[in-house]
Amino acid sequence: MQRMFIMMAVLLSLTLVSCGGGGPSTTIDVTMTDFQFQPSQFTVPAGQEITFTSSNNGAVVHNFVIMKLGTNAGDFFDEEDIPNVYWETELQPGGSTTTTFTAPTEPGEYEVICRTEGHIVSGMTARLTVVPAE
Repeated sequence: MQRMFIMMAVLLSLTLVSCGGGGPSTTIDVTMTDFQFQPSQFTVPAGQEITFTSSNNGAVVHNFVIMKLGTNAGDFFDEEDIPNVYWETELQPGGSTTTTFTAPTEPGEYEVICRTEGHIVSGMTARLTVVPAE
């Protein structure tokens, strides 16, 4: 009897795992070089899980920082800008990574920057457009 219970528990677990998988997801692939993101424009559905794959082909550390809607870092990112960050990741020279995050739920245009000193004024910015989810 105990053996049958264990067998049923295992089968139920496997069934639940195979039914999982959440909803749809979007992939963003970006290459960071010295002073630019390639591509420099991204469009994602509101609230959707985003798989973010990036590589740093530059000679210095780069960041991919999504600012909150209606905010921007100006010419330089400083401590006052930290509360305005929606999401960010940092990448060492020659590095690559894949991570996930949830897109903002509010549609609009979001500024993307590299917060390494001097990179915003050198043009290392991009635009994330969040569109209503279908």
